[in-house]
Amino acid sequence: MREHGSATASRTVTVDRLTGLALGALGVFAFSMSLPATRVAVQQLDPWFVAFGRAVGAALLAGAYLGGTGGPRPTRVQRRRLAVVALGVVVGFPLFTSLALTERTAAHGAVVITVLPAVTAVFAVLRSGERPPPAFWLASGVGLVAVLAFLAVGGAVHGAPAPSDLFLLVAVLLCGLGYAEGGALARQLGGARTICWALLYALPVTGAATLVAAVAHPPRADTGTWTAFGYLTVVSMFLGFFAWYAGLARGGVARVGQLQLGQPVLTLLWSALLLGEHVAPATLGTALLVLVSVVLIQRTRDRAATPPAAGDHPAPGDRPAPDRLRGRSRAC
Repeated sequence: MREHGSATASRTVTVDRLTGLALGALGVFAFSMSLPATRVAVQQLDPWFVAFGRAVGAALLAGAYLGGTGGPRPTRVQRRRLAVVALGVVVGFPLFTSLALTERTAAHGAVVITVLPAVTAVFAVLRSGERPPPAFWLASGVGLVAVLAFLAVGGAVHGAPAPSDLFLLVAVLLCGLGYAEGGALARQLGGARTICWALLYALPVTGAATLVAAVAHPPRADTGTWTAFGYLTVVSMFLGFFAWYAGLARGGVARVGQLQLGQPVLTLLWSALLLGEHVAPATLGTALLVLVSVVLIQRTRDRAATPPAAGDHPAPGDRPAPDRLRGRSRAC
């Protein structure tokens, strides 16, 4: 009986990890077009309007989703954690990337976001209690070096550091924090409900900022610019997080987060195809190295699970609401 139970538990863990990886990959694909879309949007729209306006639009979608699916409201502890998620991915990353991409190209932005997987893993250790083994960090380092070397050799880096680079670094730090906190919280709330509640709790701030930006610089743009803004609103700020947070919750924040190593390569491809930005032909070779690194990362075994931090357990009767992408919530 014990062997049968152990085998069943092992299969359950394997299914969870594979599902988490699939959802995480879908999220990475969705986010890979965020920088090119932002670059297009800020050419005609005020960067503050782009940053906060998409959050307002996504919050309206979030309200409709929560109203249609029902479920309990977050607890007091969960609301505090949702504030961290909102600071990172609803306010911080959109704002600082919008400001940076008024000057920098999307390809240049891909250079800086290369460090996002490492930042996410660090915050996963600090905020989620995960303890990846040394082999995990080694494989992550290989992927990071491969992508950085490709971006440097490929000519994506031009000129001396500028304030826009600082904006990108701040964006990466805040995004890593929001990813790690949101991925851990999604184990309780579900991926969809985590981003939806974060968007709604941030709405007083994002709504006021959008109104001020619209009054100061009335939004006028062509169809292509509004299409890019629509993508940022519906996919980058809303649907992409359904898959991403559900993947982090099921597969582990540090482990699934390393799928982001492929995001800079995808971003460069979109930058070349959609914006005509130059990308060197070494893309395929680097993509292969990144994929090998990701495979090695997934083969590393997690250390024994650590006890959850105080406040991680849902309050009595506060079960996670159904999440169609996530299925039943399970801790990693």
